[in-house]
Amino acid sequence: MLLSQKKQKINPDQTDDGKLPGNDNNPGQKPRPEGRKARILVAPLDWGLGHATRCIPVIRELLAQNVEVWLASEGSQEKLLRLEFPDLPFLQLTGYRVKYAATAMGLAWKMLAQSPRLTRAIKAENLWLKKKVEEYRFDAVISDNRFGLYHPSVPCIFITHQLIIKTPFGKWSEKIIQKRNYRYINRFSQCWVPDLPGNNNLAGDLSHPEKKPDIPLYYIGILSRFAKLPLHEKKGHLLITLSGPEPQRSLLENIILRDIIKYEGTATIVRGLPGDATLLPSTNQIRIYNHLAADRLNEEMQSAELVISRSGYSTAMDLATMQKKSILIPTPGQTEQEYLAKYFIQKEFASCALQEYFSLPAEVEKARLFPCHWPPVDSTGLLKQQIHNLLKEIL
Repeated sequence: MLLSQKKQKINPDQTDDGKLPGNDNNPGQKPRPEGRKARILVAPLDWGLGHATRCIPVIRELLAQNVEVWLASEGSQEKLLRLEFPDLPFLQLTGYRVKYAATAMGLAWKMLAQSPRLTRAIKAENLWLKKKVEEYRFDAVISDNRFGLYHPSVPCIFITHQLIIKTPFGKWSEKIIQKRNYRYINRFSQCWVPDLPGNNNLAGDLSHPEKKPDIPLYYIGILSRFAKLPLHEKKGHLLITLSGPEPQRSLLENIILRDIIKYEGTATIVRGLPGDATLLPSTNQIRIYNHLAADRLNEEMQSAELVISRSGYSTAMDLATMQKKSILIPTPGQTEQEYLAKYFIQKEFASCALQEYFSLPAEVEKARLFPCHWPPVDSTGLLKQQIHNLLKEIL
């Protein structure tokens, strides 16, 4: 049964008189009823679909370790997670609803202008969490880049690969923003970084800065909802995935649709719009979907000769897991994706191209000649171990 903030009126832990069991020794942390599983809330940020998709392996591992998982988000992230986990209870949590600019130059100023509203949103979600912990008695919270989901009495995990936030204004501004970033991160119990420890990593300076947060920090490996399948690549077949905030998602889509008619091979285009009923015409050569579930997308990625996508970090983790050749296009003005694109070229992970000058036929030919040497995905169970350690703490 699906639960939402509006529909769910009764806390499943309430006694017959409607009250929650108390704890005289520790009033801030009420005991879990005997026999009940650990109840953990997972909530991703609403900037594109990447934060939600990389939560999928976290949720799967929690379920594998017998955890009662609850989810919280809204919009496209909610639709995606509901499609992947239709039986899990869901709470409505307002996103940050960041607005992007149509130009790279306009984005930095637009983000600065939205800063006061983002601060208010963080405070609001912190108040929201306090109410929900009291109402649903979560034993822990896993926040993917949502800064307000910390609590004084419940272990709260902050997932991020951006311990440094790149800006177009230089190192001095990055240090200022890192200080502010760490002020929020240090309110959590632990920080989990979805990357590999050591030099052979996927995010470079973003996930391996000189200065780390004050709280315990753990690298939990590369997180992907995908796995390599025994499927052969189809020569000339492209998988094109679109995602991210508007208007940039639509701007890239228009470029792809303009160029795909010149392509002589086959292609699957996934628009990154879960829940959208709008249909674009497909042909025998070009198939267009608003959204594909993880298993179908996994098959499409495995069978593609090349993957074309944004240079978002979650996409990079998927590509590294599948060891796929790709063409990655940073969102104009999104400094994290621009940094990653340069890093991927330098490390010979992926071919990258600027949206402004993108030409599908030329980039496909370039990518076919580009070496692809993604780092080997760690299989030592870093995520499994951290979840095991968390459960030891709360059980």
